[in-house]
Amino acid sequence: MNPRRREILRAAAASGVAALLPAPARAGRTVINDVSQLNPVEVADARRPRSTGEIQAALRAWPGTVSIGGGRFSQGGQIAEPGSLHVDMRGMNKVLSLDAQSRVIRVQAGIRWRDIQDAIDPHDLSVKIMQSFSNFTVGGALSVNCHGRYVGRGPLVNSVRAVQLVTADAQVLELSRSREPELFRAVFGGYGGLGVVTQVELDLDANTRMERIAQSVPLEDYPQFFRETVLADPKMVMHNADLISPDFDAPVAISWRATDKPVTEAKRLVPRGQRYAVDKDVIWAVTELPGGARVRKEVINPSVLGKQAVVWRNHEASLDTAMLEPRTRSMSTYLLQEFFIPQENFLPFVRKMAGILKAREVNALNVSIRHSPADKTSLLAWAPQEVFAFVLYYKQRSTQAASAKVRVWTRELIDAALENGGRYYLPYRLDATREQFRRAYPEAAEFTALKARVDPDKRFRNLLWDAYL
Repeated sequence: MNPRRREILRAAAASGVAALLPAPARAGRTVINDVSQLNPVEVADARRPRSTGEIQAALRAWPGTVSIGGGRFSQGGQIAEPGSLHVDMRGMNKVLSLDAQSRVIRVQAGIRWRDIQDAIDPHDLSVKIMQSFSNFTVGGALSVNCHGRYVGRGPLVNSVRAVQLVTADAQVLELSRSREPELFRAVFGGYGGLGVVTQVELDLDANTRMERIAQSVPLEDYPQFFRETVLADPKMVMHNADLISPDFDAPVAISWRATDKPVTEAKRLVPRGQRYAVDKDVIWAVTELPGGARVRKEVINPSVLGKQAVVWRNHEASLDTAMLEPRTRSMSTYLLQEFFIPQENFLPFVRKMAGILKAREVNALNVSIRHSPADKTSLLAWAPQEVFAFVLYYKQRSTQAASAKVRVWTRELIDAALENGGRYYLPYRLDATREQFRRAYPEAAEFTALKARVDPDKRFRNLLWDAYL
């Protein structure tokens, strides 16, 4: 075993979780970090292949462990392993085929959703399921089994027809619901633990015009409002509701409904390369200035409620993470946590969550409420039953002391989710204890057994699987 890995695992065993940051890189070594800038990991080498064949060749030539990364939006070391060969998938960014009539596209896994949108928008097609922002790579989205705001759609697996996977012994496998179904269901939310996903075949949807409908809903009425007003309406395309500090008790529901009305925004896609200076200043102000939360509640939210908007679906789906990126992460960083709660426990969880966030003085920008039907395909499903998802977006200082404080209230929120029959999401900080992980994902034992079969030497590794498997 790599001495550095042994050191990390020994510390993890003592603390109950692999929460220590790896040491800074030595001169001439390669460091892999994620968007949070809190998880620098020194790897032996990094490669950016451009084809499945190049990945096969790299696996045959490299005898040690392998880690896999894409857009690097995971926030807890899920993309890196000390001393590994890091495979940077962003060089595999091509559209391989597009059947516009059948609404099917096949792409290399390192392509970003925005690049797909550029290719399909001229055909009046849209991505069926993706995150709210378009910067992520398809392979990364698949590895976390992402979801977005798409009403009734659920996780990404529901729009994937087939996956090409390169295994530890450099074999190329084509996976689908009928070919190697056990592996197919395990790669979604498998965080690169089973091999390198190199190609993905996706179902697409029609691009449509959508009208924004924003309204305030009493907290206790929200589940019924969602079922009757949103989920039951076949024209609803996207939906989420925002809860803001300090009370997290007044949802602002934002729905996007298909319409024939003329657009209020002529652009079909969000222009690339914008600076978003105003957005960054607003985020800084509401998180740093006295009364920032009040300003958002009394000024920003009413402006959203009163603003008419009709846009193309692709425009709303091509949002850029740059609008949320701070000017610097040297002193502070922005992070996410997410919790999935059965619909019948909506209110108990919200009230428990609000109490924890207030008591711990969490600098929360907002909590976005989403919905997902039960995921009956994925092995490590975060929605084994119908759930409401609570996406917590918060700010913290970029210090280990601040991370230690966050770890305390994150574990409290995970306990609250578990007590309410729910689960937490794995792409974020590795703050959960091993016991919390096992309670949230009892299917991990089956995943471990499958990994032992296809990757017996444990070549595919990262800090997430070091911590919990």
